[in-house]
Amino acid sequence: MKPFPLDRARASREIGATVRLGLPLILAQLAAVGSNVIDAILAGHVGAHVLGAVAVGASIWTLAIVSGIGMMMAMPPSVSQLDGAGRRHEVGAVFHQGVWLALGVGVVLWFAVRHAEPLIKLIGVSPGLYIDVGEFLRAISWGAPALTCYFALRGLSEGLSLTRPSMYFSFGGLLLLIPLGYVFMFGKLGLPPQGARGCGIATATVLWLEMLSFGIYVFFHPDYRGLGLFDHFEWPNLQQIGKLMHIGVPMAVTLLAEGGLFVAAALLIGTMGEDIVASHQVALNVASLFFMIPLGLAMAITVRVGNAVGRGDASGVRYAGFCGIGLTLVTQLVSAGLMLSFPHFIASLYTHDKTVIELAAQLLVLAGLFQFSDGIQVASNGALRGLKDTRLPMAITLFAYWMVGMPVGWWLAFHAGLGARGIWMGLIAGLSMAALLLFARFWRSSHRHRSGTFDPVAPAPSDATMPL
Repeated sequence: MKPFPLDRARASREIGATVRLGLPLILAQLAAVGSNVIDAILAGHVGAHVLGAVAVGASIWTLAIVSGIGMMMAMPPSVSQLDGAGRRHEVGAVFHQGVWLALGVGVVLWFAVRHAEPLIKLIGVSPGLYIDVGEFLRAISWGAPALTCYFALRGLSEGLSLTRPSMYFSFGGLLLLIPLGYVFMFGKLGLPPQGARGCGIATATVLWLEMLSFGIYVFFHPDYRGLGLFDHFEWPNLQQIGKLMHIGVPMAVTLLAEGGLFVAAALLIGTMGEDIVASHQVALNVASLFFMIPLGLAMAITVRVGNAVGRGDASGVRYAGFCGIGLTLVTQLVSAGLMLSFPHFIASLYTHDKTVIELAAQLLVLAGLFQFSDGIQVASNGALRGLKDTRLPMAITLFAYWMVGMPVGWWLAFHAGLGARGIWMGLIAGLSMAALLLFARFWRSSHRHRSGTFDPVAPAPSDATMPL
């Protein structure tokens, strides 16, 4: 691995640009987490039964969300490369096909969520919750097309380096969810109490309002003029949709692989007793909250790398990627420091049970240790998305999470007798392997043009011709 000369002034400018792009995206991701918190709080006040139904249903709905978001992650690099190349007039055509893709994926997810009974049975949901989980999923499924179209709009906006709208509409949806959830779940304004089903109705309604509001904003705001977004109607172009899917499908699989690892970890820990399950939930909630910071930065890194590719600027690609990864490590240093220094205090914010606090504190220490690996892997993946390089990263994550992380965690938990700590050590192993391989992949990808330029219309690096 050969270093490249560092221009401190340029690095400073790059870091500043990444922060300006990333901060609204971090806040948008935190707002998304906040909606889950609101659902849980409202459901808990209705009753333990409704809370259980919403928790199970939300875990299944999360799989749909991850799939939809992964597919629509094809939009930001496609738009940012055109923007960087000065070909903004071509953005409209990409957006039109992105909307068709979003509608198709949304309909598939709508159908899948409404027919999730086999998955409910596989999870082992108690018969008492089965009906309400189904009601929740059938209600929230109507929001799937809105969700995917919303992320098509987000991808358009973020690809143009306009990230504040994502923050505005995410927080707007969060504020709307509180009164709507209250009305539908508790039965106000003349409506009957609908419990878990009401939670699904409220969330689906908010998703449609977010999407429609974002669409109106794009239609009228001057930042989006001259792109050809609404000049004419275009039917689906299978070739163009196929190009988007070539990027999006691997990203969806990648996100499902990572999400599936944590779901599998939760299911294994679910066999270890109530206190251990509760402690795992506390530690996972904290880790997920802190993860929104590197995730938002990774989205910004995608745009910055994509812009540099569009300009044909190979050194710009390296500055965007490595400065972004370095910035992510700084944020992870803060989150790791907090988890390692104050694990008992953080756990006590969630519960007063001393046993759960002690167990959660042990897991939080392990969570603190994998902050650096988690940051490097998500930032490196964001940089690779900017290059439209998603196929080999998909294979890397599948290998790291399911061939390294899960086997190591299972062996440590059940054969070495470490229990939940063993599962979390497996997470560290999987994330560390992913971080190492994804970072190496970006290093090689970003140095593949020794002449110092990228071709903005060239395909992603060939996995066959450029080995890891």
